[in-house]
Amino acid sequence: MAVYTEVTDDALAAFLADYDIGTAVAFRGIAEGVENSNYSLRTTAGDFILTLYEKRVDPAELPWFLGLMEHLARRGVVCPQPVHGRDGDALRQLAGRHAAITTFLPGVWPRRVRVEHCGPVGAALASLHLAGADYGPTRRNALGPHGWSPLLDRARDRADEVQPGLVATLDSALSGILAAWPAGLPVGHIHADMFPDNVFFLNDQLSGVIDFYFAATDILAYDVAVCLNAWCFEQDFSFNVTKARALLTAYQAIRPLSNAERAALPVLCQGAAIRFLLTRLFDWLNTPDGALVTRKDPLEYLRRLRFHLSARDEHAYGI
Repeated sequence: MAVYTEVTDDALAAFLADYDIGTAVAFRGIAEGVENSNYSLRTTAGDFILTLYEKRVDPAELPWFLGLMEHLARRGVVCPQPVHGRDGDALRQLAGRHAAITTFLPGVWPRRVRVEHCGPVGAALASLHLAGADYGPTRRNALGPHGWSPLLDRARDRADEVQPGLVATLDSALSGILAAWPAGLPVGHIHADMFPDNVFFLNDQLSGVIDFYFAATDILAYDVAVCLNAWCFEQDFSFNVTKARALLTAYQAIRPLSNAERAALPVLCQGAAIRFLLTRLFDWLNTPDGALVTRKDPLEYLRRLRFHLSARDEHAYGI
């Protein structure tokens, strides 16, 4: 989450007039995240999140995201629900952007990941994968392997400003990843961004998953690789195999990975690492001046990528 587009008091009041959720009591921007403009909204009816869609989100695909969240909730996944206006629509315009209000989930995201967090995350991810199996519409992953080379090309001219030789390093790594990328693995709807700041805990229990705007139809085990990258590295970027084992054990208790999926974990983790490295690199070089956003260091994912490139097989991940 972040804030790129400002919303005036008058614009907000006019926007809320289309809903049956009362009038605004409190309204503030949320600086965490990098993709959309997000606001914490309290009205006389309760707490909500207002999102203005920016950057990589194609407006034509927004009904897919909102529909997926509603579908998952009906299958027992705790996630934000779109709030529909009096006209029945959940999507409308605000400050020149497509915008939607969603329900507020109680809880806080873990600032310091512990082993005890990783099992519930693995279980939640597996449950999400099963719950989405009968959601009919599909969405191509715009930030899947076909999108990585174009991302690198968009940052190529300035990437070495971040670290000398970074372009050559990424060219070499990406070439190997794409050549080894697996085919024929199980596909379904994935969250694709299940980082600690998108998972809430309350009283040490996982209380919900938010931010589905990178969700897509892609390799299910790739989603596992995203989580291994996001949850299982320490602050010094060493890989914590105990956390990985907890995450994978809980995931497989609900949805067992096939032999082919387990064997593909190293290259899937390499792909997940380079995907977030490249989007962070682009954002690092192109964040607008004055945006209420905390930029994320792309080199953190270079350290992760190096670990995955050294992993000989799935046993490196605690399997």
